[in-house]
Order: sequence, then structure tokens, then C-alpha cells
Amino acid sequence: MTTPDVTARGLGVPGLSGVTGVPGLPGTGAGPTGPTGSTGPTGSTAVLPTAPAEPASPAAAPGPGALPQLQPPGFSPESARQDIPILHRTVNGHPLVWLDNGATTQKPRQVIEALGAFYGAANSNIHRGAHTMAREATEMYEAGRSAVAQFLGAGSPDDIVFVRGTTEAINLVAQSWGRANLGPGDDILVATLEHHSDIVPWQLIAKETRARVVPIPLTPEGAIDQDAYADLLSSRTQLVAVSHASNVLGTVPPVKEMTALAHRYGAKVLVDGAQAVAHFPVDVRDLDADFYAFSGHKLFAPTGIGALYAKPEILQAMRPWQGGGNMIESVDFTRTTFAPVPHRLEAGTGHISGVVGLLAALNWFTSFDRDAVAAYETALMTYAQQALATVPGLEVLGSAPERIAVLTFTLAGHDPAGIADWLDRDGIAIRAGHHCAQPALAHYGLESAARASLALYNTSEEVDQLVASLRRLQEAPEAEQPGRI
Repeated sequence: MTTPDVTARGLGVPGLSGVTGVPGLPGTGAGPTGPTGSTGPTGSTAVLPTAPAEPASPAAAPGPGALPQLQPPGFSPESARQDIPILHRTVNGHPLVWLDNGATTQKPRQVIEALGAFYGAANSNIHRGAHTMAREATEMYEAGRSAVAQFLGAGSPDDIVFVRGTTEAINLVAQSWGRANLGPGDDILVATLEHHSDIVPWQLIAKETRARVVPIPLTPEGAIDQDAYADLLSSRTQLVAVSHASNVLGTVPPVKEMTALAHRYGAKVLVDGAQAVAHFPVDVRDLDADFYAFSGHKLFAPTGIGALYAKPEILQAMRPWQGGGNMIESVDFTRTTFAPVPHRLEAGTGHISGVVGLLAALNWFTSFDRDAVAAYETALMTYAQQALATVPGLEVLGSAPERIAVLTFTLAGHDPAGIADWLDRDGIAIRAGHHCAQPALAHYGLESAARASLALYNTSEEVDQLVASLRRLQEAPEAEQPGRI
């Protein structure tokens, strides 16, 4: 399935023909190109650096077996890599191997150019100016909202609230919906695998409303214990908070089924989609999610921009959680009349350039065959699991049957920070620490671990480099091994 390119003009936003003529802005040639170059905003072709070639045969990799369907029809990682400038730099004298996608993804040149073009030719505040550039900026901003709605399968752009990221989206729901709907004796069920951003906001509002946060336990494989979940649901349950994909275990829970069960008890469901949206298609109406949140920077877009989806009837009832400009109809010293949603929940000047960058990222990302991308990432994850299994003393956490390409691991005798330091010397970027998911690590008796997280532009050769570097770490003299424990 190929999602159609979402441009401001293609979404039918009136008056944007002038905007689409601004070089580098979304809708002026963004999107992946052929193997020799990138089509720029004026139609010219720029020759890009060539990324390292894939191994001639998957059998050359250290993992047993071959990578199934290395390049499924409709997608090649090179078609993505050619558009990502940072992947062609070196770190410590080695070509960069970016395996920290769970923390943030790298940006295609189409996003970078869109940001420069906006500030260079189209910068203006939005919603309240009568001049040409204010209208153009407003149309681009609202085109971004329409693009997000289409990307998530929402019924209307009005179902989308722009926020700084997933964290702010969850806090918005906790402070606006939670304060109005939670009370003493109410339960908030939160999966143990959640990121801290989907735990702490509920603890804060529970303390204020005297509700109770109840953890949903995990199985030994790192999946949500569905029997325990069913037992925890009751008439007291007001909200279930669950990640669509875990940032530390890669687990993809059966969110649709969990949502249906929660709704039988009248509970609402918030889905943290931060780790999901870059890896598989999302349809919020099919999930029947009441709330869905994601961050742009984990979706090849700039930092500081994200989105919250909420069902329209819920959104209509949510009161402002911040006050200021942009979210009002009228103000005097006797009363304030608020704007309709979603603007009611967007106080102050929004991250306009962030939305422009998010629109460019969605244009770029949805130009690929999403099913083919998902198939490639699954195959690459399988290959990586096989390859890492050949490293003595290495153990990958979690083995849930449904998962994204997040591989969190421990290495016997080595502190995770020391592992990351060693790999960095070889130009390989991974994450080490508790990954803002301490309860999930505590499930395995750990306080920290190393994590390699893959994206559509990663290759089997990069997996080979990771494995080879870990093997060298194991074989190095003990005095040369950082973080030896």
C-alpha cells in the first residue's frame, strides 16, 4: 500500500499556489528519487554521496542464516539513505552507523530544505495576520494538520492538536481530560513497559484527583499479560494508557483488542504512538483509540513538534490547559470566550516551522510503500537477532512475537555505558541507560542496558559492523575495555 503524497495543494487548501512556488517548501518536489540523485525544488538534480554498499550476500554476515527478503519489492534502503545527509558523515574516523533511532531519527534533505525555505522566504506568524505571508503561513500550518489527520486515519483535521511531542500530548490529556474526569477511587491502568512520559503524568494527576495508578504486568517474554489486564479492568477503570510499540523491548501490544475490552467497562484508552508511527501504518479509527499521540522527531521531522489525536466528542469537551493568544475568541476583564477545538488547546504561537518540517517529513515518508518498508524492517530485525546471537555473553531483552526493530541487550562483564563508548569509537551510535523505562528494565532485574534501534535506512552491513565491534570488545585486552564490570 502506498500512501499518496500529502502536499498543501493536494489537500485542497485554498490559496496555497503562491506558497508551493517557494523553493524548498513541501509540495515543491519533496520525496525520494532515483538512485543517482535528489530532485531539488526547482527540478534540478543534485548528485548525492553514495552510502556503503550492501554485502554481496547475506550469508557473509556473522549471524546464522540469511536475511529473508533483503529488499522486498517496492523498497530499498538506499532510496532512503540517499536523502539523509547526516548518514554520509564520519564519526571518529569511521562512517556513521546510526542505530539510535528510538531516541530520534535522522532528517531527509527535503525536511532540512523546507525549514530553510520557510525561514528564508515565507516566515510569518499565523491565524491573526491579514497580509499575504500571514495567510500563506497559516495555510501551510493547517495543511500540516490535514496531513497528520490523513497519516493517522483521523476523520477530520479538527481532531488533531499540535503539541511539542508525545510527552506534552499526554500531559495535555492528563491535565485537561484527567482533571475533569478522574476522582477518588478511580483506576488508571498503565502498562509496565511504558515510557516514563506515559507514567509520570498519570501519577501527578492521580495525586491531585486521588485516583490510583495501577501497573499492568508483563510476561517473561516482555509482552503485556493479557489475562492480568482483563482481571484489572473494572467499573473503577477510567483510563488505560498503553504504548503502540515499546521503546525498550520493541513489543507491539494488541492495542485494538485491549481498547475494545477497555471500552466494555466504559474506560478511555490513550495510545502512545511515539515508537510506532515510523514503523507501520496507523489507523486511529480502526484502533478505536480515544487518544493517540506521537512525536515528529521520531518520524524524520524536526524536534519540538508532535500531535495529539482525540475523538471529536472527547476533544469538544476538553477545557483549555493553558491560556493565552491563539486559543480565544474574545477577552475582556469579565469573561473569556474560547476558540473551537483544536485551537482551544493550542495557546500561544505554535511551532510553525516545525509543522512545515513535519509536513515535508510526511511527504517524504509516505512516498515509500509502507508495507514494503515494514517488511524490510522486520527482515532486518530478524537478521540482527541472528547476528547478535553469535556474540558470546550477549542477551537481547524481550521476545514478544509482535515487535518493532528495537534490540535492547546486555553483554556479560560490560557496563552498558562502556559498550556505547566502545561502539562510538567505531562510529556506531547506540543508546545506553534506563531508556526512560525503568519499570520495564526492572522486570528483568536491570537498571540499565544497551539499545540498538533500527529504521528504514539501516542496512545489514551496518548490523555486521555492530556485531564485529562487539566481538572486538569481547576479545580486547581487559585493560582496553571501557566499563568492564
